[in-house]
This record gives sequence, structure tokens and C-alpha cells, in this order.
Amino acid sequence: MMETAIAKKTARPVTPLGILTEELQKAVEQIEGYDKIPADLAASIKKAYNLAVGIDPYLEDVTTSESKELTQLKEKTSAEDWSKRFSDGETVRQLEQEMLSGHIEGQTLKMFVAMMGAKNILEVGMFTGYSALAMAEALPEDGRLVACEVDEYVANFAIDCFKASPHGSKIEVKVAPALATMQQLADEGESFDLVFIDADKKEYVDYFNLLIESNLLAANGSICVDNTLFQGQVYLSETERTANGEAIAQFNRTVAADPRVEQVLLPLRDGLTIIRRKQ
Repeated sequence: MMETAIAKKTARPVTPLGILTEELQKAVEQIEGYDKIPADLAASIKKAYNLAVGIDPYLEDVTTSESKELTQLKEKTSAEDWSKRFSDGETVRQLEQEMLSGHIEGQTLKMFVAMMGAKNILEVGMFTGYSALAMAEALPEDGRLVACEVDEYVANFAIDCFKASPHGSKIEVKVAPALATMQQLADEGESFDLVFIDADKKEYVDYFNLLIESNLLAANGSICVDNTLFQGQVYLSETERTANGEAIAQFNRTVAADPRVEQVLLPLRDGLTIIRRKQ
């Protein structure tokens, strides 16, 4: 038997690393049943699995712990039966617990807020509010986060969670299609230091263009965009892409080709792209 125990699967893998780990787990289980697998090949596969399966737990272990309010929000999200809930926006989408940003990404966003000294944040797509609350924890007392969420049930779920946190009052939730809310905010002259996008993948290019072509993004502001690796679909064969995978691939190409911005795509969770206007 292999030395490292197979990790217990607790959620559907939705990141390139999670999918890779699952595939390597299958390979390890398969070679256990064969007597004629070369020893060096079996050892290489097991080592690859051990390297992959150990990354996320190690990151969790050495990253600053999440607040008790974030832990409670995460646990409440995990306990909810999302299979019975669907978005009530124009595009019907099944909701699932894997949409939650989670500890590492939440702490990364929180760190960005603190490093930037951001006071005004726009979140495009909130789900149950983990990333919103994580960022709000780093805002000053007079800071403000406006969260766009199309689903009223999810919005109310998040608002209830925010009430348990001393930072929840910094968050203002707007229930409507994100593009409509963003356009309204732009028309009202609002401007944000940091924008976090994690909403309808097919509208990512539209979100980006609206931010860059208006004053909605402050002159020295930055945009963080989630899911820009989209389960690895963006760099695998085009025949393996879903509609959302193709939308993200198109978004990545659009941003990379835009001379007005500079960007970096980090292999964090399902991909996190950081974008800023060229000065």
C-alpha cells in the first residue's frame, strides 16, 4: 500500500489542482491492483500525488487563520442544501457550496485591501458573502463595500451572516443583475479603489470594459478577477471547454490584448487575475 493515505473527498474539485489531485488519486488506486507496474513508474505516480494532495492543506496550515465569523459563514454555507436553490436572475444557474471563495483566497483579498489602504470596494457577485466579509474585515471603520448579487435568497443568507460580525455594517448589498448595478453606480459618480469580480462568466468582458471605460474604477484602483483558470479549461483543448470555460478564455485574451492595462494571473485556487490601469 502507498505510504500517504488517500485524502477524503469532501467537495467536488473545481480548481486545476483539485482536479489534478483527483486524477492522480485514481491513478494511484489503479496501480495498486497491478503486479507488473514498473516500480519506478509507480513511485513517480505516488510522488506526484503526494505533492499535489499536500499543497492545499499546507497553505491552510501556514496562512493566518480566518475569523470566527468567517468560519461560521463557511459552515453555514456548507450545511445548506444548494441543490434545491437556483438563481432567479435572467440566467438560471445552480448554486453550490464550491462557489464560496474560502480561506486562502479570502485572506489574499483581505491582504490586498490592507496593502492598498482601500476604503471603497465593489464586489461583483457575492454568493454567501465570504469574500465580502473577509475584505470588510480589512477596511477602516469608515470604509465601505458594495456587493452586487442577483439572487435574493443568497443575498439575504449573506446579510444574516454579516449581522454576526462587527464588520458587517460596512457591507451594502444590492440585489439586481450586476451590470445594471454597476451602470447605476457609474451614473451616480461612484468610484472604487478595489473591484473583485466573481459573477456571471459570460459577462466578464462587459464588467471589465465598463470599469476601464468609466470612472467606476479609481485612477489608481485595481481589479481582482476570480476563476480565470476555470478548472484548467482555458489552457486545455478548446473541445474540452464548457460555455463558461470559453467565456473565461475570451476574457483572458481580451485583457492580455488591451494596451490600457497590465495584469498578472496567479494560480491561486481557480485562478485570480490582478489588473490595473497603466500609469
